[in-house]
Amino acid sequence: MDFEALIASTGGLKAQIAQAVADAAPAILDTAKAIHADPELSFEEHRAADRLNDLLQQHDFEVTKGVADLPTSLVAQRGSGPIVVAIICEYDALPGLGHACGHNLIAGAGVAAGIGLGPLVDKLGITLRVIGTPAEEHGGGKVAMIESGVFDEVDMSLMIHTVQDGLSYDPRGTSSQAVGRYRTTFRGRAAHAAATPHLGVNAADAVVVTQVAVGLLRQQLPSDHRVALYVAEAGHVTNIIPETAVVEWECRAFSMEEFEVLHDKVKKCFEAGALATGCTVEFENTEPLYEPLIQDETLGQHWTDAIASLGYDMERKTALSGGSTDMGNVSRRVPSLHPWMSIPGATMGIHSHAYTQAADSEPAYEVMFHGGLAMAWAVASLVSSPADVERVLAQAAALRSDTSALRP
Repeated sequence: MDFEALIASTGGLKAQIAQAVADAAPAILDTAKAIHADPELSFEEHRAADRLNDLLQQHDFEVTKGVADLPTSLVAQRGSGPIVVAIICEYDALPGLGHACGHNLIAGAGVAAGIGLGPLVDKLGITLRVIGTPAEEHGGGKVAMIESGVFDEVDMSLMIHTVQDGLSYDPRGTSSQAVGRYRTTFRGRAAHAAATPHLGVNAADAVVVTQVAVGLLRQQLPSDHRVALYVAEAGHVTNIIPETAVVEWECRAFSMEEFEVLHDKVKKCFEAGALATGCTVEFENTEPLYEPLIQDETLGQHWTDAIASLGYDMERKTALSGGSTDMGNVSRRVPSLHPWMSIPGATMGIHSHAYTQAADSEPAYEVMFHGGLAMAWAVASLVSSPADVERVLAQAAALRSDTSALRP
């Protein structure tokens, strides 16, 4: 990335931020590449967290690790101003795919934004926190951090997420799906599959009925609803009627009301499997519920101005048709922005082997630096506007007092 030309073409706060990022760019790039090359799953991101800790400490951040009783979380802070700004980093990978969601880029962009803003915290009158949040893919690290009070004093929060080529860079009006994840266990009765099959109660058959019911349900669902499941257990040998079967499943929708209706419909499919076969059925939540995103309009305006000044086409309107994030939970408690940034040439979507490769490409790392700069520029621009500061602080106060009223 040509930082020299960028700095020469800007001035004021933008140039100062760009210079700070440029000075740290080799270390930021090395960190993002190292995280990509060394993928760690949810709640196991020890080396990634250590890498962010070391880099942020080198840039005068005071780092606290293991917040919210999560060993791989961190909060790095500079400044003590009255406006508390959080930049969010993620760094967990996917089983079997590695960084197929580009969390190495999210982490790199987050530390770039933090390092860019760091020398200006006193001038801007902010307390800057770079928050490392584990287990976005599975486990909801941000939910645990919300519950432990990590976001209680935060007035605004930002992060980016990279995606495939061709999507809009303007996050305003976009959202994410609520997602709930569950484990259902059917319990029947074992019997000899040849001698006395009639004495058995086949738990695997309950799964088959459920799968058929869910498949038939799909034709009656809105096009932006999602249901996914896999059979985790359904017998072990052929000569025993399976007495236990386990299904892991999830459902998603773009509003909490729609999600709750969908969840009840899918649950009835499992109950139908139990009823048809004579099994009992047990349900349990396996992860915290992820809520839909609320993109803050004021942050969105400053972001779009910043990213457009880097040459990005703001006319593209195509948005993601699905996906979920625990950043949605943060956005319902803190004014937040979660922009999507396309990687040029990445034709396959996230959660694919091809996207894992794309997330370690030269275009991806340029997008990472642009995302970090745009977040930092957006924060500097917003906090320099008294009217917009007042607007965001009022929204933050409203969210703290009543989050339930903001369900879409």
